[in-house]
Parts: sequence; structure tokens; C-alpha cells
Amino acid sequence: MVFFMKKLSFEESLNQLEGIVQRLERGDLPLEDGLKAFEEGIKLSKGCQAKLDSCEKRIEELTASDASTTKGSS
Repeated sequence: MVFFMKKLSFEESLNQLEGIVQRLERGDLPLEDGLKAFEEGIKLSKGCQAKLDSCEKRIEELTASDASTTKGSS
């Protein structure tokens, strides 16, 4: 189970998400446990997506500022 008291890194979140997917794919969880695992997986998935979006934005900012610096120096 995920403990949300600690902020997980992207890699930790992804590893936990992969574990949840494996448990769900086995198909041997009782219905309520499967639903809880699915909910936890959704939260982890959204957290991973938010981290990826943040990284993508930083990359766009860096490459945009690098492009404007390069154009300005020619």
C-alpha cells in the first residue's frame, strides 16, 4: 500500500503503480480490495502524469530560452 505521508519520487510512484497493475491483472483480489487498489493506482497515475507535465514544461522553457539566446547572439 502507498503511504501518502511521504512524497514519493516519480520512480517510486511508477514502481508502486506497476505493482498494483500486476496485482489487478492476476485477478485474484476480492472486489473491495481490487477497487481500493484501482483507486490507489489512479492517484499514482495522476501524480506521475503531473510530474511528467512539470518536467515537460521545464524542458520547453529551457529550450525556448536557449533558442532566443542563440538567435540573439547571431
